Amino acid sequence: MTQRPFSRVFADTRPLRSVHFRRLWLANIITVIGAQLTVVAVPAQIYADTGSSAYVGLAGVFGLVPLVVFGLYGGALADVFDRRTLLIITTTGLIVTSGLFWLQAAAGSTNVWLLLTLFAVQQGFFAVNQPTRSAVLPKIVEPALLPAANSLNMTVAMAGGIAGPLVAGVLIPVIGFKWLYLIDTFTLFATLGAVVRLPRLPVLDAAAGTPGVRAVVDGFRYLRTQPVLMMSFVVDLIAMVFGMPRALFPEIAHIDFGGPENGGIAFALLFAAIPAGAVIGGVFSGWVSHVERQGLAVIVCITCWGLSMTGFGVAVSLADQWRTPMLVVALVMLVLGGASDMASAAFRMSMLQSAADDALRGRLQGVFIVVVAGGPRIADTLHGATAAAVGTAAASAGGGVLVVVGVVLVSFLVPSFVRYRLTQQLRS
Repeated sequence: MTQRPFSRVFADTRPLRSVHFRRLWLANIITVIGAQLTVVAVPAQIYADTGSSAYVGLAGVFGLVPLVVFGLYGGALADVFDRRTLLIITTTGLIVTSGLFWLQAAAGSTNVWLLLTLFAVQQGFFAVNQPTRSAVLPKIVEPALLPAANSLNMTVAMAGGIAGPLVAGVLIPVIGFKWLYLIDTFTLFATLGAVVRLPRLPVLDAAAGTPGVRAVVDGFRYLRTQPVLMMSFVVDLIAMVFGMPRALFPEIAHIDFGGPENGGIAFALLFAAIPAGAVIGGVFSGWVSHVERQGLAVIVCITCWGLSMTGFGVAVSLADQWRTPMLVVALVMLVLGGASDMASAAFRMSMLQSAADDALRGRLQGVFIVVVAGGPRIADTLHGATAAAVGTAAASAGGGVLVVVGVVLVSFLVPSFVRYRLTQQLRS
């Protein structure tokens, strides 16, 4: 069979032949922009109300706790109940909480604890929604096309991560936070419409009754028998916890690059740079389907991420001497990091989706979501506190160095992960 031209270069679009995947994917194009407006508006509003990166970092704690609790339990729910029903309920919950964000901003609230509480509730719905959605993917896309489908999903998500921050950075000083929250509320209806049109998605060999703690524990027990998957979680935690400086972006944009306190171009560009890199990586992701040594590929991608974050911190440290050139360098480093992270995530998610039994897939996806989304929230808290002590530049650069050291250490301690090949059995 003749390969299509540039199949190893440009993104593989064959998953879009599935009508259900195509509807969800197209709806995401609309929804993700609104979601990113809220992602940017929440830390920006916190910083505008408090003037403190430590409070911005505290959002990591308020996001992490419900993410862990409901991510793990939500995965267990996704292994028992019809997954379409769960998606409808959680998407509706996200719409309601986004509307409450709008309400507090429209009322002129400056209560940071109210904002943090709403954020925690939103993350609870998100934590159930995402593992359920990921567990659905192998039901609507052929197994061989999972890497391509994941790359397409991440490309859209990160494209919204570019448009959202750029729009938010420009509009916050003009129209305020409330309108951004309202846009997010309405765009979520696109995803709700796509979810409602899914067929029933019962779980094969699902356990009877409502799952409890034991179901979550069983998921971890299963994971212990999958050493390659276990290490894929560990290396991602290293990358995100030590190497994600996003909580520092409001302060860096304002102090180091001279932007206004509540938004501006530098602020928008910093938030958009990592997603921009992921989009570029996604557009040219045809190669991911042809990589056999996926373990080594993950190690290389995360090492590149760490080096990029180190370079970002160095650029910030030199901003007082060469503000505009160093802003360009800082953005390039974030773009390179975003491309590396996209490739790493595509490999790790595809390995998990193809290896797990359907009756356990939701729980393992719950662990995946906790790691992928929880790591950056731990990083928010860690970087916020560290920057208060040593400054934003040192916190960013030092974190990147720790990523490189950590992933190299893992390579030596668990060589089986580095040697893992696509054709290898995941069970040890």
